[in-house]
Amino acid sequence: MSQHVMKPREVPLGGLRAITVRRTLPARDRSFVGAWCFVDHYGPQQVREGNGGGMDVPPHPHTGLQTVSWLFEGEIEHRDSGGVVGMVRPGEVNLMTSGAGICHCEVSTPATEVLHGVQLWVALPDADRDTVRGFEHHAAVPVDLPDGAGVARVFLGSIKNVSDSPVHTFTPLLGAQLDLAPGAKITLALDPAFEHGVLLDTGGVSVGDTELEFGDLFCQDEGPTSLDLQAGDEGARLILIGGVPFEEEILVWWNFVGRSHGEIEQFRAEWEAGGDRFGKVPGYAGQVDRIPAPALPGVRLRPRNRRGKRTA
Repeated sequence: MSQHVMKPREVPLGGLRAITVRRTLPARDRSFVGAWCFVDHYGPQQVREGNGGGMDVPPHPHTGLQTVSWLFEGEIEHRDSGGVVGMVRPGEVNLMTSGAGICHCEVSTPATEVLHGVQLWVALPDADRDTVRGFEHHAAVPVDLPDGAGVARVFLGSIKNVSDSPVHTFTPLLGAQLDLAPGAKITLALDPAFEHGVLLDTGGVSVGDTELEFGDLFCQDEGPTSLDLQAGDEGARLILIGGVPFEEEILVWWNFVGRSHGEIEQFRAEWEAGGDRFGKVPGYAGQVDRIPAPALPGVRLRPRNRRGKRTA
Protein backbone atom coordinates (compact mmCIF):
# COMPACT_ATOMS: atom_id res chain seq x y z
CA MET A 1 0.00 0.00 0.00
CA SER A 2 1.30 3.44 -0.97
CA GLN A 3 0.59 6.55 1.09
CA HIS A 4 1.85 10.08 0.55
CA VAL A 5 0.95 13.74 1.06
CA MET A 6 0.60 16.17 -1.82
CA LYS A 7 1.36 19.79 -1.04
CA PRO A 8 -0.78 22.50 -2.66
CA ARG A 9 0.51 24.88 -5.32
CA GLU A 10 -1.09 28.27 -5.92
CA VAL A 11 -2.79 28.77 -9.29
CA PRO A 12 -4.80 31.82 -10.47
CA LEU A 13 -8.31 30.86 -11.53
CA GLY A 14 -9.23 32.34 -14.93
CA GLY A 15 -11.64 35.22 -15.34
CA LEU A 16 -11.87 38.98 -15.06
CA ARG A 17 -12.04 38.79 -11.28
CA ALA A 18 -9.85 35.82 -10.64
CA ILE A 19 -9.19 34.19 -7.30
CA THR A 20 -6.17 32.12 -6.38
CA VAL A 21 -6.73 28.44 -5.70
CA ARG A 22 -4.58 25.79 -4.03
CA ARG A 23 -4.22 22.82 -6.41
CA THR A 24 -3.10 19.39 -5.20
CA LEU A 25 -4.35 17.13 -7.98
CA PRO A 26 -3.13 16.29 -10.58
CA ALA A 27 0.45 16.02 -9.36
CA ARG A 28 3.68 14.80 -10.92
CA ASP A 29 3.47 11.34 -9.38
CA ARG A 30 -0.29 10.94 -9.11
CA SER A 31 -3.03 11.72 -11.64
CA PHE A 32 -6.12 10.41 -9.84
CA VAL A 33 -7.77 9.35 -6.62
CA GLY A 34 -10.28 6.95 -8.09
CA ALA A 35 -11.65 8.93 -11.04
CA TRP A 36 -11.09 12.24 -9.20
CA CYS A 37 -8.59 14.00 -11.46
CA PHE A 38 -8.57 17.60 -10.23
CA VAL A 39 -8.70 19.17 -6.74
CA ASP A 40 -8.81 22.94 -6.26
CA HIS A 41 -9.23 24.42 -2.76
CA TYR A 42 -9.85 28.13 -2.27
CA GLY A 43 -10.54 30.72 0.41
CA PRO A 44 -11.56 31.89 2.79
CA GLN A 45 -11.25 34.99 0.60
CA GLN A 46 -12.96 38.35 1.05
CA VAL A 47 -14.81 39.15 -2.17
CA ARG A 48 -16.84 42.26 -1.29
CA GLU A 49 -16.55 45.33 -3.49
CA GLY A 50 -13.17 46.85 -2.83
CA ASN A 51 -11.69 43.38 -2.27
CA GLY A 52 -11.79 42.18 -5.85
CA GLY A 53 -15.55 42.36 -6.37
CA GLY A 54 -16.22 38.63 -6.16
CA MET A 55 -15.81 35.72 -8.53
CA ASP A 56 -16.70 36.23 -12.19
CA VAL A 57 -15.61 33.37 -14.44
CA PRO A 58 -17.09 33.93 -17.93
CA PRO A 59 -18.33 31.03 -20.08
CA HIS A 60 -15.63 28.42 -20.65
CA PRO A 61 -15.76 24.88 -22.08
CA HIS A 62 -15.35 21.36 -20.71
CA THR A 63 -15.18 17.87 -22.21
CA GLY A 64 -14.95 14.36 -20.78
CA LEU A 65 -15.61 15.15 -17.12
CA GLN A 66 -17.98 15.95 -14.30
CA THR A 67 -17.43 19.08 -12.20
CA VAL A 68 -18.27 18.91 -8.49
CA SER A 69 -18.80 22.28 -6.79
CA TRP A 70 -18.86 22.34 -2.96
CA LEU A 71 -18.83 25.45 -0.78
CA PHE A 72 -18.08 26.03 2.89
CA GLU A 73 -19.04 29.71 2.71
CA GLY A 74 -20.52 32.08 0.12
CA GLU A 75 -22.84 31.60 -2.84
CA ILE A 76 -22.17 31.18 -6.58
CA GLU A 77 -24.57 31.31 -9.51
CA HIS A 78 -23.99 28.60 -12.11
CA ARG A 79 -25.28 28.86 -15.70
CA ASP A 80 -24.55 26.38 -18.47
CA SER A 81 -25.28 25.69 -22.13
CA GLY A 82 -27.70 22.94 -21.13
CA GLY A 83 -30.01 25.73 -19.97
CA VAL A 84 -29.41 25.12 -16.25
CA VAL A 85 -29.33 28.00 -13.78
CA GLY A 86 -28.41 26.80 -10.31
CA MET A 87 -27.04 28.15 -7.07
CA VAL A 88 -24.02 26.68 -5.31
CA ARG A 89 -24.50 27.00 -1.55
CA PRO A 90 -22.74 25.54 1.48
CA GLY A 91 -23.73 21.94 2.09
CA GLU A 92 -25.32 21.53 -1.35
CA VAL A 93 -23.43 19.80 -4.16
CA ASN A 94 -23.77 20.80 -7.81
CA LEU A 95 -22.58 18.13 -10.24
CA MET A 96 -22.31 19.10 -13.91
CA THR A 97 -21.68 16.45 -16.56
CA SER A 98 -19.93 17.81 -19.63
CA GLY A 99 -20.31 14.74 -21.79
CA ALA A 100 -19.02 15.47 -25.29
CA GLY A 101 -19.03 19.20 -24.55
CA ILE A 102 -20.56 21.94 -22.42
CA CYS A 103 -19.76 25.50 -21.39
CA HIS A 104 -20.68 27.29 -18.18
CA CYS A 105 -20.02 30.39 -16.09
CA GLU A 106 -19.61 30.92 -12.36
CA VAL A 107 -20.40 34.23 -10.66
CA SER A 108 -20.57 34.92 -6.93
CA THR A 109 -23.77 36.60 -5.78
CA PRO A 110 -23.86 40.25 -4.62
CA ALA A 111 -24.59 39.19 -1.04
CA THR A 112 -21.45 37.05 -0.85
CA GLU A 113 -18.72 38.51 1.34
CA VAL A 114 -16.44 35.47 1.66
CA LEU A 115 -15.83 32.61 -0.77
CA HIS A 116 -14.50 29.34 0.60
CA GLY A 117 -14.80 25.90 -0.95
CA VAL A 118 -13.51 23.27 -3.34
CA GLN A 119 -13.86 22.66 -7.07
CA LEU A 120 -13.34 19.03 -8.06
CA TRP A 121 -13.26 17.21 -11.41
CA VAL A 122 -14.12 13.59 -12.14
CA ALA A 123 -12.83 11.96 -15.33
CA LEU A 124 -15.52 10.18 -17.33
CA PRO A 125 -14.61 6.67 -18.50
CA ASP A 126 -14.12 6.26 -22.23
CA ALA A 127 -17.42 4.42 -22.60
CA ASP A 128 -19.37 7.37 -21.18
CA ARG A 129 -17.40 10.47 -22.06
CA ASP A 130 -19.65 11.38 -25.00
CA THR A 131 -22.82 11.16 -22.93
CA VAL A 132 -25.35 14.00 -22.97
CA ARG A 133 -24.89 17.12 -20.86
CA GLY A 134 -26.33 16.88 -17.39
CA PHE A 135 -26.71 18.60 -14.04
CA GLU A 136 -27.65 17.33 -10.57
CA HIS A 137 -28.14 19.14 -7.27
CA HIS A 138 -28.23 17.51 -3.85
CA ALA A 139 -28.45 18.99 -0.35
CA ALA A 140 -26.33 16.65 1.76
CA VAL A 141 -28.05 16.01 5.10
CA PRO A 142 -25.64 16.38 8.05
CA VAL A 143 -25.31 13.08 9.92
CA ASP A 144 -23.71 12.63 13.34
CA LEU A 145 -20.56 10.54 13.41
CA PRO A 146 -20.27 7.82 16.09
CA ASP A 147 -19.29 8.70 19.67
CA GLY A 148 -19.75 12.44 19.21
CA ALA A 149 -16.78 12.66 16.83
CA GLY A 150 -18.49 15.25 14.64
CA VAL A 151 -20.71 15.52 11.58
CA ALA A 152 -20.51 14.09 8.04
CA ARG A 153 -22.10 15.40 4.85
CA VAL A 154 -21.84 12.79 2.10
CA PHE A 155 -22.33 14.41 -1.29
CA LEU A 156 -21.25 11.50 -3.53
CA GLY A 157 -21.29 7.77 -2.85
CA SER A 158 -21.45 6.46 0.70
CA ILE A 159 -19.60 6.01 3.97
CA LYS A 160 -20.44 2.66 5.53
CA ASN A 161 -22.73 2.96 8.58
CA VAL A 162 -22.86 6.77 8.18
CA SER A 163 -24.67 8.15 5.11
CA ASP A 164 -24.97 8.02 1.33
CA SER A 165 -25.88 10.24 -1.65
CA PRO A 166 -28.32 9.67 -4.54
CA VAL A 167 -26.21 11.62 -7.07
CA HIS A 168 -25.27 9.60 -10.17
CA THR A 169 -21.65 9.02 -11.13
CA PHE A 170 -20.20 6.91 -13.95
CA THR A 171 -17.64 5.12 -11.76
CA PRO A 172 -17.91 4.22 -8.05
CA LEU A 173 -16.93 7.33 -6.05
CA LEU A 174 -16.97 8.85 -2.58
CA GLY A 175 -17.10 12.53 -1.69
CA ALA A 176 -17.85 13.90 1.79
CA GLN A 177 -17.24 16.78 4.17
CA LEU A 178 -16.24 15.75 7.69
CA ASP A 179 -16.42 18.23 10.57
CA LEU A 180 -14.52 16.69 13.48
CA ALA A 181 -14.97 17.84 17.07
CA PRO A 182 -11.92 19.09 19.02
CA GLY A 183 -9.71 16.16 19.95
CA ALA A 184 -12.02 13.65 18.25
CA LYS A 185 -10.71 10.21 17.33
CA ILE A 186 -12.59 8.15 14.79
CA THR A 187 -12.02 5.07 12.68
CA LEU A 188 -13.98 5.17 9.44
CA ALA A 189 -14.83 1.95 7.62
CA LEU A 190 -13.47 2.04 4.05
CA ASP A 191 -14.27 0.14 0.90
CA PRO A 192 -10.97 -1.71 0.33
CA ALA A 193 -11.51 -1.51 -3.45
CA PHE A 194 -11.20 2.30 -3.27
CA GLU A 195 -8.24 4.64 -3.29
CA HIS A 196 -8.83 7.53 -0.83
CA GLY A 197 -7.77 11.12 -0.30
CA VAL A 198 -8.14 13.46 2.71
CA LEU A 199 -7.92 17.24 2.17
CA LEU A 200 -7.47 19.42 5.28
CA ASP A 201 -9.49 22.63 5.11
CA THR A 202 -9.45 24.02 8.66
CA GLY A 203 -8.04 23.03 12.03
CA GLY A 204 -5.61 20.17 12.43
CA VAL A 205 -5.79 16.44 11.81
CA SER A 206 -3.61 13.34 11.72
CA VAL A 207 -4.41 10.52 9.32
CA GLY A 208 -2.91 7.49 10.99
CA ASP A 209 0.62 8.64 11.87
CA THR A 210 0.64 11.47 9.30
CA GLU A 211 -0.10 15.00 10.48
CA LEU A 212 -1.55 17.25 7.78
CA GLU A 213 -1.05 20.98 7.26
CA PHE A 214 -3.59 23.40 5.80
CA GLY A 215 -4.41 22.48 2.20
CA ASP A 216 -2.54 19.15 2.22
CA LEU A 217 -4.05 16.18 0.37
CA PHE A 218 -3.25 12.80 1.95
CA CYS A 219 -3.58 9.93 -0.56
CA GLN A 220 -3.53 6.19 -0.14
CA ASP A 221 -3.97 3.28 -2.53
CA GLU A 222 -6.69 0.67 -2.37
CA GLY A 223 -6.47 -2.09 0.21
CA PRO A 224 -7.13 -0.70 3.73
CA THR A 225 -10.51 -1.41 5.31
CA SER A 226 -10.43 1.57 7.69
CA LEU A 227 -9.05 5.08 8.15
CA ASP A 228 -7.93 6.48 11.51
CA LEU A 229 -8.48 10.23 12.03
CA GLN A 230 -7.36 12.30 15.05
CA ALA A 231 -8.50 15.92 15.21
CA GLY A 232 -6.44 18.64 16.88
CA ASP A 233 -7.48 20.82 19.79
CA GLU A 234 -9.52 23.10 17.50
CA GLY A 235 -11.21 20.28 15.63
CA ALA A 236 -10.92 19.91 11.86
CA ARG A 237 -12.86 20.22 8.64
CA LEU A 238 -11.93 17.73 5.93
CA ILE A 239 -12.92 16.68 2.44
CA LEU A 240 -12.79 12.91 1.97
CA ILE A 241 -12.68 11.57 -1.59
CA GLY A 242 -12.34 8.07 -2.94
CA GLY A 243 -13.02 5.71 -5.81
CA VAL A 244 -11.99 2.53 -7.56
CA PRO A 245 -8.64 2.96 -9.34
CA PHE A 246 -9.08 4.66 -12.71
CA GLU A 247 -6.96 2.58 -15.07
CA GLU A 248 -7.51 4.58 -18.25
CA GLU A 249 -4.97 7.09 -19.52
CA ILE A 250 -6.24 10.64 -19.99
CA LEU A 251 -4.93 13.95 -21.20
CA VAL A 252 -5.92 17.05 -19.21
CA TRP A 253 -5.19 20.38 -20.91
CA TRP A 254 -6.80 23.66 -19.91
CA ASN A 255 -10.49 22.80 -19.36
CA PHE A 256 -10.54 19.70 -21.53
CA VAL A 257 -10.20 16.03 -20.65
CA GLY A 258 -9.33 13.93 -23.71
CA ARG A 259 -7.32 10.95 -24.79
CA SER A 260 -4.93 12.33 -27.42
CA HIS A 261 -3.20 15.47 -28.66
CA GLY A 262 -5.40 15.39 -31.75
CA GLU A 263 -8.57 15.42 -29.66
CA ILE A 264 -7.37 18.40 -27.65
CA GLU A 265 -6.55 20.26 -30.88
CA GLN A 266 -10.06 19.54 -32.13
CA PHE A 267 -11.75 20.63 -28.88
CA ARG A 268 -9.76 23.88 -28.86
CA ALA A 269 -10.54 24.63 -32.51
CA GLU A 270 -14.25 24.02 -32.02
CA TRP A 271 -14.35 26.26 -28.94
CA GLU A 272 -12.52 29.07 -30.72
CA ALA A 273 -14.87 28.73 -33.70
CA GLY A 274 -17.97 28.86 -31.49
CA GLY A 275 -18.98 25.36 -32.58
CA ASP A 276 -22.12 23.48 -31.61
CA ARG A 277 -20.20 21.02 -29.42
CA PHE A 278 -20.20 23.49 -26.52
CA GLY A 279 -23.27 25.63 -27.15
CA LYS A 280 -23.81 29.01 -25.49
CA VAL A 281 -24.65 30.14 -21.97
CA PRO A 282 -27.89 32.14 -21.89
CA GLY A 283 -28.17 35.07 -19.50
CA TYR A 284 -24.51 35.71 -18.71
CA ALA A 285 -23.96 39.50 -18.41
CA GLY A 286 -20.22 39.88 -17.92
CA GLN A 287 -17.83 42.25 -19.68
CA VAL A 288 -16.74 39.52 -22.13
CA ASP A 289 -18.90 36.74 -23.53
CA ARG A 290 -16.40 33.90 -23.18
CA ILE A 291 -12.86 32.95 -22.14
CA PRO A 292 -10.63 32.31 -25.16
CA ALA A 293 -8.53 29.15 -25.17
CA PRO A 294 -4.80 29.59 -24.57
CA ALA A 295 -2.35 28.65 -27.30
CA LEU A 296 -1.30 25.01 -27.41
CA PRO A 297 2.28 24.36 -26.31
CA GLY A 298 4.97 23.80 -28.90
CA VAL A 299 5.28 20.13 -27.98
CA ARG A 300 2.94 17.22 -28.52
CA LEU A 301 0.70 16.59 -25.51
CA ARG A 302 0.77 13.07 -24.12
CA PRO A 303 -1.77 11.30 -21.88
CA ARG A 304 -0.92 10.31 -18.31
CA ASN A 305 -1.70 7.16 -16.36
CA ARG A 306 -2.78 6.93 -12.73
CA ARG A 307 0.81 7.19 -11.49
CA GLY A 308 1.41 10.41 -13.40
CA LYS A 309 3.60 8.79 -16.04
CA ARG A 310 3.24 10.13 -19.57
CA THR A 311 2.75 7.64 -22.36
CA ALA A 312 3.53 7.83 -26.08
